[in-house]
Amino acid sequence: MGELVDRDQENLRQLTLGYYIMAAYIAFFSLMGLLYVGFGAVIMSGLLPQAPDSQDGLRGMGIVFASIGTIFVLTGVFFAFLNYRTGRNIQDRRRRVFCLIVAGFSCLHVPWGTALGVCTILVLERPSVKALFEPPALPPTPPPPLE
Repeated sequence: MGELVDRDQENLRQLTLGYYIMAAYIAFFSLMGLLYVGFGAVIMSGLLPQAPDSQDGLRGMGIVFASIGTIFVLTGVFFAFLNYRTGRNIQDRRRRVFCLIVAGFSCLHVPWGTALGVCTILVLERPSVKALFEPPALPPTPPPPLE
């Protein structure tokens, strides 16, 4: 039994590290959307040489570029935060269902997220690991005193 608990603890520690690395990876690459935001800002500012009659068309294209970049950055930061919180929850042995949901979403990040998500689902579904996520049992309350 002790060997099983040690293996579970080690697997959970590895999953925690994996989610922290995945959060940093997603956050870093989501910042690439700032290139779109910057390019859209340059187009909207009018710094690029352009024909006088195409001013409105280019400004609209700049707004589209900046919007796409902003959405990309915000979505990436959101998923990075979810991965970070999952790592914390696994480390603290809390919110097992939340961890399973994020593991399912992690499977969309092919190939590393898929491996991390599948391993998370396999580990968190073990009965011995489920027991680690259970809250400690409260002591029974004493009966009220008789009068």
